[in-house]
Amino acid sequence: MMRTSKFNHDAQSVLFFRKWGRKSYSLFLALKKVVAISVLAVIYFLSTPVITLATTQDTSEVKMEYDLDEIEVSAQRTPALYSQVARIVSVIERKEIEAVPAQSVQDLLEYIAGVDVRQRGTEGVQADVSIRGGTFDQILILLNGINITDPQTGHHNLNLPVSLAQIERIEVLEGPAARVYGPNAFSGAINIITRKGNGNSATVNASGGNFGYFDGNASANVQTGRVSNVLAFNKKRSDGYTNNTDFDELNGFYGGYLNTTDGDLNVQLGISEKGFGANSFYTPKYPNQYEATKTLFTSAKWNSTGDLHLSPAVYYRRHQDRFELFRNNPASWYGGHNYHLTNTYGANLNSWFAWDAGKTAVGFEYRSEHILSNVLGKEMDHPKDVPGEDAQFTKSDSRNTLSGFLEHSLYISKWTFTAGIMGNYISGSDLGINFFPGVDLSYDILDGVKLYSSFNTSLRMPTFTDLYYQGPTNVGNPDLKPEKSATIEGGIKFSKPVVKGHVVVFYRKGKNIIDWVKESEDEIWMTQNLTRLTSFGAEAQVQLLLRKRLGEFVPNVDVSCLFNNVDKQEDDFISRYVLDNLKHKLVLSVNQRLIKNVSIDLKMVYQDREGSYTRFEDAAPAGEVSYDPFWLVDTKLSYKRRNLTLFSSVNNLFDTTYNDIENVVQPGRWVKAGLIYTFQINKK
Repeated sequence: MMRTSKFNHDAQSVLFFRKWGRKSYSLFLALKKVVAISVLAVIYFLSTPVITLATTQDTSEVKMEYDLDEIEVSAQRTPALYSQVARIVSVIERKEIEAVPAQSVQDLLEYIAGVDVRQRGTEGVQADVSIRGGTFDQILILLNGINITDPQTGHHNLNLPVSLAQIERIEVLEGPAARVYGPNAFSGAINIITRKGNGNSATVNASGGNFGYFDGNASANVQTGRVSNVLAFNKKRSDGYTNNTDFDELNGFYGGYLNTTDGDLNVQLGISEKGFGANSFYTPKYPNQYEATKTLFTSAKWNSTGDLHLSPAVYYRRHQDRFELFRNNPASWYGGHNYHLTNTYGANLNSWFAWDAGKTAVGFEYRSEHILSNVLGKEMDHPKDVPGEDAQFTKSDSRNTLSGFLEHSLYISKWTFTAGIMGNYISGSDLGINFFPGVDLSYDILDGVKLYSSFNTSLRMPTFTDLYYQGPTNVGNPDLKPEKSATIEGGIKFSKPVVKGHVVVFYRKGKNIIDWVKESEDEIWMTQNLTRLTSFGAEAQVQLLLRKRLGEFVPNVDVSCLFNNVDKQEDDFISRYVLDNLKHKLVLSVNQRLIKNVSIDLKMVYQDREGSYTRFEDAAPAGEVSYDPFWLVDTKLSYKRRNLTLFSSVNNLFDTTYNDIENVVQPGRWVKAGLIYTFQINKK
């Protein structure tokens, strides 16, 4: 069992990943999903033989088991365990990451009912990720607790310097989180936590598949005294599943971890470089697009021990983007590619202490965002050369954000209460100082069953693309106001030995919501603030831990669903993003051990999207059409023995034709196979 956190608490008895911890189904214990069990039952009993054979459990598995409820998660400013948080938090752990049929963060997030992943490029190339009907610009992305959100556009938020092979855990906080993370955590936040390594070892991970697919990873963990070092590299490529969908990506990542009696120091450095065919990514009128990006990210964070806990951090992120509207054979009127370079740096301090009245946290953050571009920003007096390109930046802009945080948590008998507030000032705006409060409350009505409710507020500043983009089909608006929202939610969370899950209802009211809109299919997209937008929805999850009671070869089943209705005040425009939300999402997961060391994982996802888009034929508009609902089925077969894992996966098993974004058609059936091998290194 995992150690609890350093502060005292009464850990609630919940579920233990005892006999099924290495099964990918346990991933969905940490998620939140739903679907029709009858459909799964038919597939399961037709494809899997009935096995009544009993085996002795591998003792190495037992050593890896721990109680999910004792994991400390980043859902509030004061430290809190998963079991204590009065919010919906999805936690995807390493065991589940290895078991599911996904090889990118985007694919993995598809299996969370409350998350909407609209993929343009597959396998981590590019995706717009949102939570509970928000937009891709309304969530905050963190890497080991450090904000890596891109100020240019949310399209680049998941340009990560790490591959899925190096991720230890992903935490998804659903709902506004401004008082926890600051501006832009408008509809939620995703915290990606990398692996810290254990001792001295090396791991190789390689897989291949159709469409010329290759994914190779190599990593090493080296322990030098109190310092643990992790170095990892990733190479991923594909020829593309259709014309102009090829990609080539290279990542490198270093993590250093120093443990002392006074505290812990975490240092990270990551680089990423990729180029990809962007078939109809931003406009189907010119489908032969291409994009290349480079990302550099580094940070250092200290966590002290003692009565007063201090956690200062500094960080820097540099992102360079080249967008080509014509990959080749440009039109005569084409003036050249778009070049963008953003530099983001910041520092923050969070401190907390425990006393008789609970736990109190106080924090501050300074963040500075800068952009150089030949498209975005205000005209510069003196152009600057674009690094590595025969071009110049002619425009720029910058802004600084200063935020202060105060939060208090109180635990009394069966009650938990957390209240906090963020004060925020953004340079270059006429907002002045704004305050965004929030409160979370829960009550344990039974052992393992709690009622909870929360109220939170948030804001989002427009991206530089929202403000300034000028193109043949899109025009930005420098007069945009920040988005603001208030959200209330409540429900029940339950955790019993055989069943676990939640039922929650939420309501969000947004003001000045930013969207790209037009009045007819022939007009140019323009950004504007929608006067009002309300969202009402419900989310439910049921996890049936049948294996825990009925035996090793009985499957675990996870069913979760989301319903969300977005209502706008005005009806006289076509929305590109805000109103194209998922109205229904259903996720069904089953994990089954076939024989010892061999397991199969099955995922079924149903999506029904609101809104419509202008269908293009031969690069010309052919009418406005609604999004069609669709089912996707993914599966993965794994064999694991000691340090070796062999696997084969099939995504989109039934070769469904579908699209998440306008005219960008997604790949059909994709078959992959690979291996993972870990070498233990004994140092003398």
